[in-house]
Amino acid sequence: MPHTLSRDDARRIIVRAQLLDANRPGDVVEVAEQLAAIKIDPTAVIAPAQHATAWARIGWGYEPGQLVKAVEDDRVLFEYDGTIRPVSVLPLIIPRMRRWPEYARVRDWMAANARFADDVLARLRADGPLLASDIADTAQVARRSESGWYGSNQVPRMLECLERQGRVAVVGREGRLRRWDVTERAWPRDLPEYSDDEAARLLDERRLQAAGLAKQRSPWTPVGEAGEPAVIEGVKGRWRVDPQALAALGDDPGGRVAILNPYDRILFDRPRLRDVFEFDYVLEQFKPKAQRVYGQFAHPILVGDRFVALLDAALDRRRETLHVTALHEVAPIEPEEMEMIRGEIADLGEWLGVPVAGLG
Repeated sequence: MPHTLSRDDARRIIVRAQLLDANRPGDVVEVAEQLAAIKIDPTAVIAPAQHATAWARIGWGYEPGQLVKAVEDDRVLFEYDGTIRPVSVLPLIIPRMRRWPEYARVRDWMAANARFADDVLARLRADGPLLASDIADTAQVARRSESGWYGSNQVPRMLECLERQGRVAVVGREGRLRRWDVTERAWPRDLPEYSDDEAARLLDERRLQAAGLAKQRSPWTPVGEAGEPAVIEGVKGRWRVDPQALAALGDDPGGRVAILNPYDRILFDRPRLRDVFEFDYVLEQFKPKAQRVYGQFAHPILVGDRFVALLDAALDRRRETLHVTALHEVAPIEPEEMEMIRGEIADLGEWLGVPVAGLG
């Protein structure tokens, strides 16, 4: 029989799994181990997504240099496909890398550029780590960018393809530019090996651990048959719940205020946000200005297990302030909750090293 959860219990499970309850984690490695993936996004309206994600959980104990050290020096975290992940996840995605690419058009491009791939790998083995700009474009067949994301230089595209095959890896950054090396130098040598089926099963379990609760057939949070079946009172669908999260439900540490970057993992599964939190979040970054309601890059604010507001703010580097354009209430907020929210915004400004302006 499936477990029956109230919507309140479902929200608490998710919040706790995402390390957003009153028990803050100790460091960024702990955050990455639990979340399994931290989105990298350089859109620093307030702070880059990877650093904002860590700060929302750790608070004052977090400094951006800690993440850089964990990736570049200690090598306990690694960058892959636009995310920071713990090395413990790496063996679980290597089988998928070996099957890549799945699409014929990409396979054809890689086959036509086999010599180009060899050139890139040879250059990295000889002189890596390198930036893409340090590597010659010797592509036999160029591929035009339909999205406009790539320029005419084929090296960045080839590096990303080789990354997906597990042949090269990002080992650091210079600003927004990635430094690349071959994986035989970048990855640990003693990684465990798993079959395709076993790796997929373990990866589903890690996703569910990070999510706490996910719809069984969700394309946003695919967890397969991991965990145990559950239903949520008043919510349609079949769910899977992490048994450890379920067992800890009675030991509730309480909630707190969290200001969340739009690319935070708790926001990724939009249907789950609507079903469980009754929060319909739309990122307005790519909407025309006239169609925006809450602001270009509004940050959702979580109080306990409820999303109550959206913060429209930006770091003004010229004036050295965190300028608050608006604080939009999307759910009833008690006076003491508003005081806590204002305190968290002030803490955000202090973490950034600037005063807050415009909050009133």
